[in-house]
Amino acid sequence: MLFDSSLRKELSRSFGGTVVVVVTIVVTMMLIRTLGQAAGGRVSPQDVALMLGYVMLGHLPTVLSLSIFVAVVSTLTRQHRDSEMAIWFSSGQSLWRFLRPVLRFAAPILLLIAAMVLSVWPWANQNIASLRERYEQRSDLSRVAPGQFQTSRSGQRVFFIDKEAPQEGTGRNIFILDQREDRESVTTAQAGSIEVTSDNARQLTLRHGARTDLDLDGGTRTISRFDSYQVRLNEARSSALDAPPPKARSSLELLAQRSREGDSELAYRFGQVAAAINLVLLGLGLVSGDVRRANSWSMLYALLSFVVYFNLLNLSQAWVAGGRLSLGTALLAVHGSIAVLALVQLWWRARGVARPLLWRTAAPR
Repeated sequence: MLFDSSLRKELSRSFGGTVVVVVTIVVTMMLIRTLGQAAGGRVSPQDVALMLGYVMLGHLPTVLSLSIFVAVVSTLTRQHRDSEMAIWFSSGQSLWRFLRPVLRFAAPILLLIAAMVLSVWPWANQNIASLRERYEQRSDLSRVAPGQFQTSRSGQRVFFIDKEAPQEGTGRNIFILDQREDRESVTTAQAGSIEVTSDNARQLTLRHGARTDLDLDGGTRTISRFDSYQVRLNEARSSALDAPPPKARSSLELLAQRSREGDSELAYRFGQVAAAINLVLLGLGLVSGDVRRANSWSMLYALLSFVVYFNLLNLSQAWVAGGRLSLGTALLAVHGSIAVLALVQLWWRARGVARPLLWRTAAPR
């Protein structure tokens, strides 16, 4: 009882600290990436926090898998360094005896990982796709923001409005660049406003400006001035996602409607759950009992194993998507082999630890 409780308490402390560190790193990386997408016009600046929350929920299973793996390796490495493992081994405990308290500690986390991968992951991806779709389908007029260069949905127009605006729906010092295959036009105006026509369509009315047209084929340039000039911009209606990608579909739907793309997504989801279980076994087997060796080597091997394992997970997903392997074959080939390797390594470690004790008892009197 003392053995189980003390090990689970130390695993809990190590797991909690690791989660905080890894989540902080991942949130910082995702925030920089999301801000870059917002600056590039692919994500609405108002949805950055919401987008970051959905992205973090999607990556949380990987964070939990890494955290529990690091917690197991760091805890057992510390016990080796402080000779606690030697005390447990001399009292009759084997390395296999560590498997039960570690699995009891990891069971709730593994269930949480499975629930998030199978249900929260597609839900978060569906919301992310919905936010991006809604932002991409917004009208050209809604893209115009004071003090910023904005590109139209078709990519043919670039707008700029000065920051100074006396009231909503109006602007000053307006610039519009319109690029076509055979011509290019630049329109500038001192003021402008958004008006609603009789057919309930919106248009941009410019006042006191000039327009320069350049014929790209003939090289003819035409300059015209105007007191009032109306620009009708295409309005785009927001539409729901008719055919969401496989990663935005529920697991039950993917199982009911089998396809190559759906099986590749299922290979990733089921692989995440299998990887979390195998990482616990690998964590027990990767810990070395050599106190003369530097303590950082076990953690270095562990992190390298984690990177290689998740690269194999992504590679198996690509194999299923390309039709090289079926869903069951990919899961058995990657995760089944890793599970066998983890058990063999754990047996080898336990045999290596127990061998000196057996020799000692068999020594001649």
